[in-house]
Amino acid sequence: MRAAQRGRFITLEGGEGTGKSTQVVRLGAWLGARGVGVVTTREPGGSPGAEMIRKLLVEGPAERWDGMTEALLHFAARRDHLRSTVWPALDRGTWVVSDRFADSTLAYQGHGHGVDRTVFDRLYAVAVGDFRPDLTLVLDLPIEVGLARAARRRGTETRYEGLPKDFHGRVRAGFLAIARDDPARCAVIDASADVDATAAAIARAVAGRLGV
Repeated sequence: MRAAQRGRFITLEGGEGTGKSTQVVRLGAWLGARGVGVVTTREPGGSPGAEMIRKLLVEGPAERWDGMTEALLHFAARRDHLRSTVWPALDRGTWVVSDRFADSTLAYQGHGHGVDRTVFDRLYAVAVGDFRPDLTLVLDLPIEVGLARAARRRGTETRYEGLPKDFHGRVRAGFLAIARDDPARCAVIDASADVDATAAAIARAVAGRLGV
């Protein structure tokens, strides 16, 4: 019997309020309607151990951790997520769509908090190795619009939203720099449109890049 073809790994990235969580669900449904087996997940989180670490990162006061501590926690959660959820699904031939991955750590802790890129690269090598997403969709939105959207859905996970606007400006610039530096993997999606228009743009990007 021929082994199942390995699945594809798609990540959605972007700042606060860009609609990633909604679009992960929409993309998962779009892929499923085309006969693709798919798992939707998130970071930090996506596995029992990583969800425990998530609470430490996204709840509580903004000053709870410095950038280095955050980076270490994110990569610890990422390692558990990959081992428990992502890699087993891909090995089964299932596609995985994740709300955030390592680009968020580079944008938030690197560009936002100033953690040196060499630290990020070393942590990535240890926790992730040579593994990379097949496609990364960067949802882009002016930070004022994104923060206003995020404020309307406030719950307990507000720690990053409470950081200064100049931090969020650096994060947005970081995501755009990541996409510019790796155009073969990344596509920037205008997230200022409505949900349906954004979902359609994402579907076109996935179909064009991955041939669905």
